[in-house]
Amino acid sequence: MASEGSEKSVVAVRPDPLHGADPLLAPGQTLGSVTEKISSIVIGKGNTTPGWIFGAFISFCLLMLLNTVITLLAIKGVGIWGINIPVAWGFAITNFVWWIGIGHAGTLISAFLLLLHQKWRTSINRFAEAMTIFAVMCAGMFPLLHMGRPWLFYYLLPYPNPMWLWPQFRSPLVWDVFAVSTYFTVSLLFWFVGLIPDMATLRDRATSRIKKLVYGIGSMGWRGSASHWARYEFASILLAGLATPLVVSVHTVVSFDFTIAIVPGWHSTIFPPYFVAGAIYSGFAMVLTLAIPLRKYYHLEKMVTERHLDIMAKVMLATGIIVAYSYVMEMFMAFYSANQYERAQFVERMTGQYAFVFWTLITFNLVLPQFLWWRKVRRHELALFLISLVINIGMWLERFVIIVVSLHHEYEPSKWFMFFPTRWDWATFAGTIGMFFLLFYLFIRFLPMISIVEMRTLVHETSETGPHTSLYPVPPEA
Repeated sequence: MASEGSEKSVVAVRPDPLHGADPLLAPGQTLGSVTEKISSIVIGKGNTTPGWIFGAFISFCLLMLLNTVITLLAIKGVGIWGINIPVAWGFAITNFVWWIGIGHAGTLISAFLLLLHQKWRTSINRFAEAMTIFAVMCAGMFPLLHMGRPWLFYYLLPYPNPMWLWPQFRSPLVWDVFAVSTYFTVSLLFWFVGLIPDMATLRDRATSRIKKLVYGIGSMGWRGSASHWARYEFASILLAGLATPLVVSVHTVVSFDFTIAIVPGWHSTIFPPYFVAGAIYSGFAMVLTLAIPLRKYYHLEKMVTERHLDIMAKVMLATGIIVAYSYVMEMFMAFYSANQYERAQFVERMTGQYAFVFWTLITFNLVLPQFLWWRKVRRHELALFLISLVINIGMWLERFVIIVVSLHHEYEPSKWFMFFPTRWDWATFAGTIGMFFLLFYLFIRFLPMISIVEMRTLVHETSETGPHTSLYPVPPEA
């Protein structure tokens, strides 16, 4: 274990060699100060602030609204929503695709960038992973609720049964079950493994017997021995290798829900890469939407620096360009293919009854993000927060246009019908937002939102003593 004296002797003063005086960690940070700052948010005195209580209360009220809607849904059925024929997929599947997309940035930051040894992920990977898990939990609800009989969800699983009733493996709904359940399981394991040494730190620093017991159970007997570190590093790399393909595969499977159909506007081979880029786009937008207020409220500017905001904005800009290219190519192929139904579908999107929604998403997803080309905008907290917020809204509108507008205007004019969401549609969506934020509030209150272990490593790598060869050289203090 590192002693208190050695902690204070290692100070982060070396600027990053590739970016001059723009480091990933503000100068002057020691091992002790980093540990104290992050752990005090969880176990320090007065950490349950009025702002936290107010936000958690509002989120809890929205969660109770969701419980009310689910109860009514079980009693009366999906007829309380605005779905109809032909728009059988309304808000439920729109919200499902949106929430799944939000979770992609967490996996990309925590797993893919770990394999690439990108150190800028260190300050944001923990709450990005938590965001992934909570978003997938929200997403997984909607296909079950959309079934109308959610208590029969086990029909989708290949469980042994004497009646030999097996799932229809040609159904995209079954594909979603396998993809989402695998994604959630691997993400949860990866998140928990990363928490083990940090919970040992909280166990050793806690003064309450209950906290010591709870964090002690979570740390699973961690002592910081060489064998523990070796197994920790091996498990992290292994789970990162398993999680990285899921960044591509999960939303590819979700895109198959649409692209295998013959509905105009859906039957397109561009959907898999289009959906993956859109998922990373919206995911990074949500990471910024969460990171900027957290950075300001908990005074984490020395750990989540302007360089972090700048890099995430650049990633968001790059994926936004891919999404813009997908929009253009999707529209070009609709006219180039000479398919009158595809052409009519895109004319309907641009000039029809949902034209306002289409042009709003174009503004939010394509026009406004172009301000990110300017460095001052990328490093301006308020501007970046507002842009990330409108991207989240724009990506939800994109999913609405793909699903609802495509279904409401198919082949036969006799089947054209408008979709009008009811108050229960909006209540379900608002309820899942409340569920997401309540889980996130509980997370930042009871678990370290930034990895203590990796931040201590970053102190060593930016200190006068020079970088170390081990990935996690310094165990948490006792």
